[in-house]
Amino acid sequence: MEYFDVCDERGLPTGEVVERSVAHSKGILHRTAHVWIIKKVDGRWQVLLQKRSKDKDSYPGQFDTSSAGHIPAGREPLESARRELREELGISAGEEQLRFIGTFRTQYEEIFYDEPFRDNEVISVFVYEKPVEPEGLVLQESEVEEVRYFDLLEVYEEICRGSDWCCVNPKGMKVLVEYLK
Repeated sequence: MEYFDVCDERGLPTGEVVERSVAHSKGILHRTAHVWIIKKVDGRWQVLLQKRSKDKDSYPGQFDTSSAGHIPAGREPLESARRELREELGISAGEEQLRFIGTFRTQYEEIFYDEPFRDNEVISVFVYEKPVEPEGLVLQESEVEEVRYFDLLEVYEEICRGSDWCCVNPKGMKVLVEYLK
């Protein structure tokens, strides 16, 4: 079983823990870490997006943040960001290679596989700027189907319009876009 720290609106653990399925069925506030992998090509920023496995419980087969995951109870955002990069993409990043660029809050309710899914998170956002070539990555097949670079501003405009091929949270990408200005 996977357990999360229940957190307050600032993302600080309250001392309570909750099991993953309970957090999502009841909409209990918890934490995640997102990592954006970026590179500049011909003066324009590109962002690496991962296509979620068809077996994921939410948004299967859609493109999402470069790497992301829940923060287990007792763990910290940077530690979790590094773990997710390693597990999902095979990138072993040092602490100094991930730059914290902000947080954002998300809350929504959907139905996946005929079950309610209530996401209620405070998300810590990091950026990774070391050169990454998609064909050199080792993808975690249970999580990631493929990865691909996209023009950052084009993707941001599409997700703000409600794109159906991509499940990136506009608030999360806005943190990245503002950081790069």
